[in-house]
Amino acid sequence: MKVTIERAALLKALAHAQSVVERRNTIPILANVRLSAEGSSLSLTATDMDLSIVEQTEVAVTSPGSTTAPAHMLYDIARKLPEGAQVELDATTKEGQLTLRAGRSTFSLASLPVDEFPVLAQSESGHTFTVAARDLRSLIDRARFAISTEETRYYLNGIYLHPTENEGVAVLRAVATDGHRLARGEIPPPDGAAGMPGVIVPRKTVAEVRKLLDDASDDVQVTVSETKIRFALGPVELTSKLIDGTFPEYQRVIPQGNDKTLAVDCQSFREAVDRVATISTEKSRAVKLAINGNTVTLSASSTDSGTANEELEVEYGSEAMEIGFNARYLLDIAQQIEGDTAELSLADGAAPTIIRDQADASALYVLMPMRV
Repeated sequence: MKVTIERAALLKALAHAQSVVERRNTIPILANVRLSAEGSSLSLTATDMDLSIVEQTEVAVTSPGSTTAPAHMLYDIARKLPEGAQVELDATTKEGQLTLRAGRSTFSLASLPVDEFPVLAQSESGHTFTVAARDLRSLIDRARFAISTEETRYYLNGIYLHPTENEGVAVLRAVATDGHRLARGEIPPPDGAAGMPGVIVPRKTVAEVRKLLDDASDDVQVTVSETKIRFALGPVELTSKLIDGTFPEYQRVIPQGNDKTLAVDCQSFREAVDRVATISTEKSRAVKLAINGNTVTLSASSTDSGTANEELEVEYGSEAMEIGFNARYLLDIAQQIEGDTAELSLADGAAPTIIRDQADASALYVLMPMRV
């Protein structure tokens, strides 16, 4: 294999590929990216056995063929090459070696046999639908911060994507929870998504797809089967195994009887929580909200550091109450609210609170209180 490629194109493709490759591998070939040249395109493939990414990019092919090379090493080299450089990748000079030339620089990298590179079986036929990149982006952003990182409850280590109904209207819904908070986002169902099974998309896959969506402006083709999900975004195709488990009955944790409503300017609230939380101990990060009339007093205290208080004007028409939250969790939710006003539906100091974006009825967040 021998090809010439522009540095920017190589860097972009390698950035996606090396992101999938784990830093530590017990199987050496998994640290490599597979490079295959044919016609006028170079295909880069990387996998961690659960997730696979394939990207096509235009190149000048002198000699077609395939090789593998260390993904992170190749990416670091490409990153440090001068802008606009023409890069030659040559695997024809010596067996088990890939030579990279750019200007006066030459690198010789050890390569492993292509036939050792694992191929993630293609997903069996499933439901295929097309969704606008911006819709998929907002669906992921609304839910992903609440994904659990606790490995013992593996079925919470992803986003639950499923078609359902909201007040009689069909929607495609994404839900994530870690037991302390729950996030739910919805978009109108794309054509073809109606009968798809509910699937749990792993945390790493969600993160990789979200990175790809930063560069995507067109539609994304999604194929869902019982065991795999595939995202096709232009020249990039990402295939992932799904989490084999049952997502809990999340509807049961969304409180129905919260009768106290508090409306607050979202930006002021976000900034006040951030300021007050500075003083709270790192472990608990607790912030107390004391609501009285149209004023909420945010406070935090630490035995080592002292106390902090801040008052905010709010709209509230119920009796006075106090409730405590984890500041980090509260900020995560506040950052997802795109409108000007956040709406909190409260019951009492020990019951879960519902937080909504007044400008967007499709987003809903539930946050468990904590003792302060």
